[in-house]
Amino acid sequence: MSTNPTRYTVPAIVLHWLISIMILGTFAVGLYMADLRLSPVKLKLFSWHKWSGITVLGLAMLRLTWRLFNQPPSLPDAMQKWQRNIATGLHHLLYLLMFLIPLSGWLMSSAKGFQVVYFGLWPLPDLISKNEIWADYLKEIHEFLNYGMIVLVIGHAAAALKHHFIDKDDVLIRMLPFLKSKTSSKDQK
Repeated sequence: MSTNPTRYTVPAIVLHWLISIMILGTFAVGLYMADLRLSPVKLKLFSWHKWSGITVLGLAMLRLTWRLFNQPPSLPDAMQKWQRNIATGLHHLLYLLMFLIPLSGWLMSSAKGFQVVYFGLWPLPDLISKNEIWADYLKEIHEFLNYGMIVLVIGHAAAALKHHFIDKDDVLIRMLPFLKSKTSSKDQK
């Protein structure tokens, strides 16, 4: 019989923050490189962007697998049902985008005729044949999904901060290993 944890596990915390940092960094590199003229620097940034996206995809698979076998902490009892529904939906969308964004980039790269070579060492199979029309559609889809992800990440961070500073509950603390839980400090008294 398992009890409901009060914090996320260390692997869940590490994967959360590692993926978060990689998503933000990959997004920033993507914005920066998009308007550069063709040059060796732009080509190197495209490679790094692809490597990071494939790494996010792999880490997202690992994270989802971990989550399937490790129960996350419950949301606070005081949280209203509509807030719980939004939080659950937001998490599902974030997980979905952690898969769709790298896959859309990989598909776009394949459609443009540029094979993804992970870290310059391991060629990944093209997911579709070269097709400029599909490449243009996939570019739009990739950009749309990325902007959607950033909006959701900002909403996710804002909700965590609201919980911490306004609601004064443990929602944010559960994902930050260096903060003490308010409930655990109450239990120690």
